[in-house]
Amino acid sequence: MNGAPTTKAGSVKSSSFFADFINTLLERTPWMDTSTAGKPTTEMCEALFTGRGEISGIRTASTILARYEQMDPSEQADFFQYLTEKLDVDAQAVQSAAKAYADHPDGQRLEALYRVAEPRRQELLRRLNQAPGATGRLVRMRLDLLNLMKAHPQFARADLDFVHLFKSWFNRGFLVLRHIDWRTPANILEKIIEYEAVHAINSWDELRRRLLPPDRRCFAFFHPAMPDEPLIFVEVALVNGIPGSIQSLLAETRPHLDPNKADTAVFYSISNCQEGLRGISFGNSLIKQVVEELSSELPHLKNFVTLSPIPGLARWMEQRSQDGDELAARVLAASRDKPEKLEPLRIELRQLAAHYLVDQKRDDGLPLDAVARFHLGNGALVHEVHAMADSSPNGMRQSCGAMVNYLYDLRTVEQNHEEFLMGRTVASSRDIKALARSASAAKGKKTNA
Repeated sequence: MNGAPTTKAGSVKSSSFFADFINTLLERTPWMDTSTAGKPTTEMCEALFTGRGEISGIRTASTILARYEQMDPSEQADFFQYLTEKLDVDAQAVQSAAKAYADHPDGQRLEALYRVAEPRRQELLRRLNQAPGATGRLVRMRLDLLNLMKAHPQFARADLDFVHLFKSWFNRGFLVLRHIDWRTPANILEKIIEYEAVHAINSWDELRRRLLPPDRRCFAFFHPAMPDEPLIFVEVALVNGIPGSIQSLLAETRPHLDPNKADTAVFYSISNCQEGLRGISFGNSLIKQVVEELSSELPHLKNFVTLSPIPGLARWMEQRSQDGDELAARVLAASRDKPEKLEPLRIELRQLAAHYLVDQKRDDGLPLDAVARFHLGNGALVHEVHAMADSSPNGMRQSCGAMVNYLYDLRTVEQNHEEFLMGRTVASSRDIKALARSASAAKGKKTNA
């Protein structure tokens, strides 16, 4: 591929003598258990519980995982049915142990309660994780489980145990923050291209424009058990002022800025990479650590903001238009015709976007928009909304081209987080509040007409 970086000896930063030594041993060891060729996989799972020896357990775990990876969806469903039903908790045993502990609360009875309250499938997953490369393989296994849950909702019981263990295994204390740049090994860069979920990277040249210039940064979390698989990454632009257009931020011909003259760090793309880790949150920790890294490197930076999509806006406006909202209908119609037809409706689009982000809530009181929930939950505030900010087909389809800045004001992040968590309060700037009020007033006038 033209422009693709090459991996040179000594350039793989993640490698170390010890890691290479261990990997070499694992590659040379015949971990597959060839003596179990005729045994059913479920029988091997039961044998894994016996714990006859560490080497034997590793071989059995490796064989089970290898067999699983050869299963078709029907066989996978049978495997997850076994996990769900045969390795579930014994409700009567839990009830009995709970009563015994309630009658005589001591350490012995509490331990007995712990033992019966944990489904056996948790222990199976722990033992499977002994095998070389097992953590990543179990993450992929969970993705299969999530896909099968649509047809087999009972598998949600087994999924609870995957989530419980993954939250421990992928605890922030185990994660490693790595700076991704043009010298990063090519196999990692290929995955950055593949996993980019917000603004597609269509070529190595596009990737180079996001990584090579001095005013660009990219950071990713990795797990030691999956050293070549990014878990989540964020792309950052160093600029002057708070930007209102992704086109200008990513323009091929844009002038490069000396980082020492920038006053703002813009998080313009955050992408989760492992679908099998859905529901395991890394974004909060990632943003906070990247802010710390950038503050240390460039202490003169004043603003930390996002330039974020509003993925639910067009869908919400569609519903409003069906309910008779003429303004929403006009904005939608213009966005589906030609982007330039939105020009006269800039203010109206911004009003609708602000009203959607600040006032529109789910039944649980949280904002309708998933990206808003993420950033507001991290302690950011809704700072500004922009029309004509993303004229790509995806941007027009999702949000009629609108985007939003979430501001991470380090002085108020903790307070915003607490108020959002406890009172569902959406922190927002005065301009955003005024725009949202204007949209609400316009709707009220129509309703009362």
